[in-house]
Amino acid sequence: MEYLVAVVLFAVTSSATPGPNNLMVMTSGLNFGVKKSLPLLTGICVGFFVMLLVVGLGFGQLFDRFPDLHFWIKCVGTIYLLYLAWLIARSGDISDSAGESRPLTFMKGALFQWVNAKAWVVATGAIAAFTSTGGDFYSQHFIICVTFLFVSFPGVGIWLLFGSLIRKVLSTSKYRIGFNYFMALLLALSVVPVLQDIFHSIAIRQ
Repeated sequence: MEYLVAVVLFAVTSSATPGPNNLMVMTSGLNFGVKKSLPLLTGICVGFFVMLLVVGLGFGQLFDRFPDLHFWIKCVGTIYLLYLAWLIARSGDISDSAGESRPLTFMKGALFQWVNAKAWVVATGAIAAFTSTGGDFYSQHFIICVTFLFVSFPGVGIWLLFGSLIRKVLSTSKYRIGFNYFMALLLALSVVPVLQDIFHSIAIRQ
């Protein structure tokens, strides 16, 4: 019982704290409302579940054999996250976009987990902290994956609801566009530590 409580607390903390996933969901809730943002929310939660499942089954060992793989994932992840920040900055008020502006899709939310630095930290940290070598590893791994699947929906969903509530406050397109730029800036700033790590790795290689 204590083990399950510890996993749940870790999952709640990891899912509900600020990060790229929550910033995207909150911005989508502001611009498109809860209903149209549900595919993005579902993609994030299911995508992380799949990622956590695969990493626990040994995908992480590839980094030991191919150290450069981690470096290139960081590079691709940084570019993709900046691309998402650009999309957020361009997402205006849905009522003023003549149907051209659309929320991010299920697939974008799911695929983003593989290039999300926070997702990697949480996934590897959860497996390292809450599993032990031996016969119970797979059952422990399964408990971790299922716990995150169920906890992440309300954890990330809170940010979606918060974005929807802000939508009522920011009643004009001008304010919403300003909010989009601010969220895009925060999302772009979240890659600064990753960029520093990338430049440090390049400097070491030279």
